Amino acid sequence: MKIVCDGLDLSDAVLKVSKALSNKSVNPILEGIKISTDEDYLTLTATDLELTIENKIKADIKIEGEVVVPGKFFGEYIKKLNREQIELTTDNQNNLSLRYADSFGKIQCYDSSEYPEIKKVQFDNSFEISQKDLKELINKTVYAVSIDETRPILKGVKFEAVDNKLTAVALDGFRLAMEIKDIHNLTNNVNIIIPAKSLREISNILNDTDETVKINIQKNNMMVEIGNSTISTRLLDGEFINFRQIIPNSFATTVIINKAQLENSIDKAMLFSRIDKNNLVRFEVNEKLMIVSSHSEIGENKDNISISLNGKELTIAFNARYFSDALRVIDEEYIKLNFNTSISPCVITGNEKKEFINLILPVRIS
Repeated sequence: MKIVCDGLDLSDAVLKVSKALSNKSVNPILEGIKISTDEDYLTLTATDLELTIENKIKADIKIEGEVVVPGKFFGEYIKKLNREQIELTTDNQNNLSLRYADSFGKIQCYDSSEYPEIKKVQFDNSFEISQKDLKELINKTVYAVSIDETRPILKGVKFEAVDNKLTAVALDGFRLAMEIKDIHNLTNNVNIIIPAKSLREISNILNDTDETVKINIQKNNMMVEIGNSTISTRLLDGEFINFRQIIPNSFATTVIINKAQLENSIDKAMLFSRIDKNNLVRFEVNEKLMIVSSHSEIGENKDNISISLNGKELTIAFNARYFSDALRVIDEEYIKLNFNTSISPCVITGNEKKEFINLILPVRIS
């Protein structure tokens, strides 16, 4: 192989695909990035066999070929050369030579014949969504996935697509996050569960633009096309919890509250409560105020926040971190907190928008 490419383009491509490198693999080849020629492009590929990321960059292909470079080392090395035009050349001993300006480097590489074959899947379903909406959909749900190894199905986010509406849901047994976005050109209804790790890497590549992303789905696989990058992931197999049965349809108490004020009060409460194993924050809902309080061995804190109340007064407590995580991804000025009893879940919705729902189970208090 002999090619010439821009160092900055190569460095950016390595950074993108390296997110799929295997960290603890028994197979060292999975710690490598495959570099191969494809007409006027250089294709970089990394995989841990669950997640695969490919990125293409323009290059002057003088001799076609392929090589598998040690991923992390190559990334750190190329980052130092990103202002240069680089000539890459391989020999029969799996060495990769790099020439840039008046300088030279050589890297011992893996045998590319040992790299796993990335099969091209025939996708039978697809839809399109803007990068901005997909990024928001992921970020507003993925934080609520379970980390419990005994419930692997909850380590993913459920995607349901019907009538050009995409619903994403994540839950961990203590909280639930749901977001709805418009999609386009849906070929068939979608019901899949995507690993959280894969969604986080997809989100990292997405931009806050209206540029369209195409999502292709096959029974056990999903591929997302984002510009010159493609991300492929295996899907989780199993029955997801019937989340619609968890969300109450009516409420005895509804509070309209300023989101920023509540977030600030909970942040202060967490300073006092974080040494307590439950990280407890208490809400006392009165006619015109909600008192947000916490206490521990170090002291106590109380904030009074003006509210609009419809329904009954109540006192209820939560794990403060769960509330903080939910509020962090909400971008509305005012939100609704919906309650039934002190032992029933709180459902957070927008005061105006209806695209999202966050549900948090309370902590019993004496």
